[in-house]
Amino acid sequence: MKSTIKLGLLGLSASFLFAQCGPQKTEETEEVAVIEEVKTPTLTKLWETPATLETVESVLYDEATGTIYTSNIIGQDPLGKDGKGSISIIDNEGNIVTQDWVTGLNAPKGMGISNGKLYVTDIDQLVEIDIATAKVSNRWPVQGAQFLNDVATHDGKVYFTDMNTGKVHMYADGKISTISKGHDSINGIAVANDGTIYGLDASGLKKWNADGTAEVVNNAVTGGDGLVILGDGNFVASRWQGEVWFASAEDQSILLDTKAEESNTADIGYNPSEMIVYIPTFFKNKVVAYKLDY
Repeated sequence: MKSTIKLGLLGLSASFLFAQCGPQKTEETEEVAVIEEVKTPTLTKLWETPATLETVESVLYDEATGTIYTSNIIGQDPLGKDGKGSISIIDNEGNIVTQDWVTGLNAPKGMGISNGKLYVTDIDQLVEIDIATAKVSNRWPVQGAQFLNDVATHDGKVYFTDMNTGKVHMYADGKISTISKGHDSINGIAVANDGTIYGLDASGLKKWNADGTAEVVNNAVTGGDGLVILGDGNFVASRWQGEVWFASAEDQSILLDTKAEESNTADIGYNPSEMIVYIPTFFKNKVVAYKLDY
């Protein structure tokens, strides 16, 4: 991040006072020096949960209630239809509040909240969970789906990606439609306050235009998993292999690299009021929280 500091330098003109002259006259001129201060974005570890969230893939922070949800594949197969997948609830100190809040899923991944419902992608269907009762209230099969992944919600609509087919789908008013195609390995998705959709695929960070076309905003952060919109053109993006990036249209820098520890960084969550990034570690079976500073 760059911040501009202006320093006013006050100087006197080359005026000289002679005894025989009239009253003294001075002319003040102001020069402005601009200094570019470059601040490197950082992540500082706060806490981690116990390692009991088996194959934790995604974290979702609910701004309305402060609840933190995790989706757990339970097992090694992200496409396994075994009914073992679950949703857990953790608190903002890393304690597991409810390990088995919702069970009976297969391989749950991305999550989003809309109108009192938690929507979760589960291989080839969108699962609707009633938050008040912690019960599955509906399951929406997606025709032709192969690997449904991330979820984002906005204005009553649920957007979600299919990594294998390169499609972006939308659920609204009881119906599922396909709103965009042709995005190689599309995964992370997020929607800005103004309704602009952003996503991560093999070409980088993309933005969808009002006419339905998409353009690459940043072509360096490719193959991303989780995506957070910070505002002012800044983003945080994770790569499943073990990387978290700070990115914009102009630049990018790595915030975290855990590949050497073989700790994955899957579909991240974010608490905007406290600027906390929640990282699901997949096979390490825990969530790690970091304070973001930029």
